[in-house]
Amino acid sequence: MATFRTIDDLQVSGKRVLVRADLNVPMKDGVVTSTTRIERQAPTIRDLCAKGARVIVCSHFDRPKGKVVPSMSLKPVAEPLARIVGRPVAFAEDCVGPVAEAAAAKLKDGEVLLLENTRFHAGEEKNDPEMAKGLAKLADFYVNDAFSSAHRAHASTEAVAHLLPSAAGRSMQAELTHLTKALDDPERPLMAVIGGAKVSTKIALLENLVKRVETLVIGGAMANTFLAAEGVNVGKSLYEADHLETARKVITLSTESGAAILLPSDVVVAKEFKAGAASRVCAVKEVAADEMILDVGPASIEEFKKFLLTTKTVVWNGPLGAFETPPFDKGTVAAAKLVAEATKAGKLLSVAGGGDTVSALNKAGVADDFSYVSTAGGAFLEWLEGLELPGVVALMVKESE
Repeated sequence: MATFRTIDDLQVSGKRVLVRADLNVPMKDGVVTSTTRIERQAPTIRDLCAKGARVIVCSHFDRPKGKVVPSMSLKPVAEPLARIVGRPVAFAEDCVGPVAEAAAAKLKDGEVLLLENTRFHAGEEKNDPEMAKGLAKLADFYVNDAFSSAHRAHASTEAVAHLLPSAAGRSMQAELTHLTKALDDPERPLMAVIGGAKVSTKIALLENLVKRVETLVIGGAMANTFLAAEGVNVGKSLYEADHLETARKVITLSTESGAAILLPSDVVVAKEFKAGAASRVCAVKEVAADEMILDVGPASIEEFKKFLLTTKTVVWNGPLGAFETPPFDKGTVAAAKLVAEATKAGKLLSVAGGGDTVSALNKAGVADDFSYVSTAGGAFLEWLEGLELPGVVALMVKESE
């Protein structure tokens, strides 16, 4: 059985530690507009500094495609990083080579250095061994704290991990701990709530989950494709006519695995999609030809609540309706609040992830009440699909080591 080291397993006092962070933060006119990702990385940097390490932080930013693009420099991140970490942060104009090496050599115990954008070098995205060697030359240890980039085999996320004693940072540790508890070794019954617009973007995810859960809740516009596959007339609703067979395959897999699939029994429909549009609740078989399904109805939420009563673990990705546009946010908000209440009552482990999911939970005011909310988009989805993440695999060690 594989496991991973954490920073508590490293003797870092007086040593240089290369920390792969995710500092790909929103920025406008050279100013960071959201520090959420920086805040997630800060505990690792603070803990390493407290242990007497000399911390060297690297990250990608945007997509410069292997060239130096001044507007994609990480330099503007140094100041907010320093403010949040609570200590000065030096900046190196490169991430490998003489400039980076000279800056790393100047570090004293407890000091922090931020390197320039790793993607200014073409070798980063190519997972180039020479680039990895250049990064490894800077430090004695490697710590990956960027789960959101762990699905990419890049020089700073995968190759360098094989060249230095490696460990997971605090954010990575939290991700792996909760994701393992939620899907790899869950307390059962296990429920997956999967929403969003298209079945086509989540085929692998659905096919993996339906074989691993007791209950699969399908919402959002993708539920319309499943309803259509079962012969329901969904009117003008968004659905994928070319993926009806995919939906039928998932339904067949659920029969084979014994998983219950929860589709909406009633829905909120409207003749136009806009905020405040006139709407009505009806059974799924009563959708008129000129109406579109935009949310799940109250009876569907009641059925969700009934299944939730016996559930021990919930994994959530995607909204149940067009939550950005009132009044079509009610279903997602109601379901999210039910999960949050059960979590707060100690009856449930709840793990959610994905950009729309995080936005929906924030809108419902319950993001802090879930057991864990992942800010990783692509990596979270690939984990749900059952794929191995190169950046995680590179950190794994056998228990015999």
